[in-house]
Amino acid sequence: MPSICFEQPNTQIDFANALKEIRAVYLQDALSSTVASMDIDKIDHELHTYADKNSLKALAAHGMRGELLFAVPALFVANPYLLGYYRLLLGYSQKGFYTAVTGAGMFKSLEERGTISKRQLEALPDLCKALNISAKYMLDRFDSDLVSATFFDQLTLLTLGPQLRGGANVQRGTTAISQVFDVIFKIVKPAVIHSEPRCIVLKNKSGRTVNIQFAADPDIVIREELATDFFKNLVAIEVKGGQDYSNIHNRVGEAEKSHQKAKKDGYVECWTVVNVDRIDMAMARKESPTTNRFYRISELIDSTSLEHRDFSLQILSIVGI
Repeated sequence: MPSICFEQPNTQIDFANALKEIRAVYLQDALSSTVASMDIDKIDHELHTYADKNSLKALAAHGMRGELLFAVPALFVANPYLLGYYRLLLGYSQKGFYTAVTGAGMFKSLEERGTISKRQLEALPDLCKALNISAKYMLDRFDSDLVSATFFDQLTLLTLGPQLRGGANVQRGTTAISQVFDVIFKIVKPAVIHSEPRCIVLKNKSGRTVNIQFAADPDIVIREELATDFFKNLVAIEVKGGQDYSNIHNRVGEAEKSHQKAKKDGYVECWTVVNVDRIDMAMARKESPTTNRFYRISELIDSTSLEHRDFSLQILSIVGI
């Protein structure tokens, strides 16, 4: 019988903790507590101004108040964070919602910081009208037996899930880059003359300055300073922190695109570091022919491994220490 072993469900634990906080800020819990602190007559008045009357009657028939689906300015004035609730309820991602195309880009600070400016305040009626057009469209297409507060809560979670997953992936990638950066720092530490969280500066045997730093694309770059503002681009390192083996082809393909750009920028070496131990190196070389060397994070952080030794010797040789 093959042994069965799964990773610890740490991502799901993180999601659960995040969800507890998010409920109090963006979801129905936040909406209910905000409504409880307000003048209900004011909310009702604005609902009849900004929401479709037949839709309000349909919600009432299910014992639901209108603000569970329809937005009004008074709610955003009382609690700007609630824009996140209506965005999630309607199924819009942050990337797709806060854009110049939708016209809602100016309202991003409501959800992110819970603040509202005079300019945003003046535009709230237009925002509510637009949200409520989408809300009515959605309600009209639901089967009547689906409509409930619980169902609306589930809809917000359907949108929130990918958002949390995306955030976790970004965090995982950032952590992986930091791990590789820390390995490099330990290798070159004897020659370091200055270091910051995102940049290492060292002097090589030729007396030249070498910068090792975080970059946008690729993730880590090593450059030797030839003269003031003139550099020799030595190494471009692309770090793929995802641990899903089934997606390794896509990640290596992404690394190849980054390295092709790095080669055009004059980088001598292009390295790819992955967070999947069972990677097929033949496949990886085929997917990213521009990559000169492949490494695995688990091997790099193990100072006794052959990959760590090779990585160390390559770094020391290239930077000249």
